Amino acid sequence: MEEALMSIGVGALAINAMKALVVLIVGWVLAGTISRTIRKRVNASPQIDDTIGNFVASIIRWVILIIVFVAVLGLFGIEATSLVAILGAATLAIGLALQGTLSNVAAGFMLILFRPYKIGDYVDIGGTSGTVKTLTLFTTELSTPDNVQIVLPNGKAWGSVITNFSFHDTRRVDMTFGIDYGDDPAKAVQIIKDLAAEDTRIHTDPAPWVRVTNLGDSSVDITARVWCAASDYWDIKFDMLIAVKTAFDEKGISIPYPHVVEIHKNN
Repeated sequence: MEEALMSIGVGALAINAMKALVVLIVGWVLAGTISRTIRKRVNASPQIDDTIGNFVASIIRWVILIIVFVAVLGLFGIEATSLVAILGAATLAIGLALQGTLSNVAAGFMLILFRPYKIGDYVDIGGTSGTVKTLTLFTTELSTPDNVQIVLPNGKAWGSVITNFSFHDTRRVDMTFGIDYGDDPAKAVQIIKDLAAEDTRIHTDPAPWVRVTNLGDSSVDITARVWCAASDYWDIKFDMLIAVKTAFDEKGISIPYPHVVEIHKNN
């Protein structure tokens, strides 16, 4: 009789275990499907950027997974009220164990609330640079220019200095060119101004600023400051460097390398 009851108990436990496995699998798939659907629908709205859509989808996914977890416990006879009581009794221990995770969640909400960056922005977060790919409940994912994935906990992101290079629509490109002391600085300044005027990507308001800014050990330094769309920043910087070098060569303006002149005086 006891063996029969035991076999029935083991059989019931096995059935519940199978049910729990099915619920976990279905719940996991359902959570992923619903979160992806919500992300697509929210991101499809032109009034809402992708950052919010990804964050909301992440929250919904975790809420569904928690519900699935509670349902699985219910299959083993653990009711939700009992679970709450157990969690209440272990609040201190859980809080200490998960304080890092909870701080990441809180930081995630702060990042969404104050919006220091959004998906697609190029940022520097505490010395780590990259393009923002996703912002979830726990982490911020960056991608470097050479396509390396960087995952930052939201707590670290919120607690660091954030430099957003994409926040403004326009940026200023600063460049310094050195010419030989024997060359005409006014001529070099005019060459740079003419090149800036020829490039339609460079804004006329504010107007390009070109001045002699330093008399160095081996060169007269000329600084050029031009404004452009943020998306054109690097192309203009690289193109201007080549254009100025080529124009200087054609107009007889030399770019010196560091050197020392030795002067002998007769006593």
